[in-house]
Amino acid sequence: MTDLITIDNVTKRYGDKTALANANLAIEKGDFVALVGMSGSGKTTLLRMVAGLEQPSQGTISQNGVLIRSLNEKARVMFQDDRLLPWMTVRENLSFGNKSDKLTKEADELLKLVGLSDFADYYPAHLSGGQKQRVALARALMYHPELLLLDEPLGALDALTRRKMQDLILDICQSRDFTTMLVTHDIDEAARMANKIVVVKHSTIVDIVDNPYRKDDSYEGKAKRAEIVDNILATIYAE
Repeated sequence: MTDLITIDNVTKRYGDKTALANANLAIEKGDFVALVGMSGSGKTTLLRMVAGLEQPSQGTISQNGVLIRSLNEKARVMFQDDRLLPWMTVRENLSFGNKSDKLTKEADELLKLVGLSDFADYYPAHLSGGQKQRVALARALMYHPELLLLDEPLGALDALTRRKMQDLILDICQSRDFTTMLVTHDIDEAARMANKIVVVKHSTIVDIVDNPYRKDDSYEGKAKRAEIVDNILATIYAE
């Protein structure tokens, strides 16, 4: 299968500090890739460069063979904070205030997809944290992005809401064949959602783990995921 994203010997420096060093990673279409590691390891830096929000100091990142030199218009980012505009309704947040019939229809279809059809005319202040993140997810799916970038979007949610959002994101990504990158500190979340887990430590990619057991809730699947989580934690904490 052809790689959608190719990260080739990428280094990112801020002054004399190296945030990411010599990163190499290939992401195929339909992959769900999780980036895990301690705070400051370089996970979000890598995601931001794939989004085109920052540029590598060295090396290249390409999408479908085209170098990413500026804002990646074929990608959408979902952040931990929902970043909804408080003066706009839920529907308007998806269409950015554009009330054309086409965009209104697409917004309504996406709100149905995330289970918020009845909240289209609500304002963000009247939504729960989980509902706001559902709106943020629907907004990220507007305009049919080729790549979905998730920067710890579930970190502020309670455990039960977080689990439901994991299922929703995974179901949507699988049913629509999205290619997805997730930054998370939660290794269990990574093992449950991602078919490929990238371990980042001290600004370096130290392991890439294939995970065929995501969302496999059989006894064997849970045991295999637990083994993957234990091995990743051992790698992260090893001196």
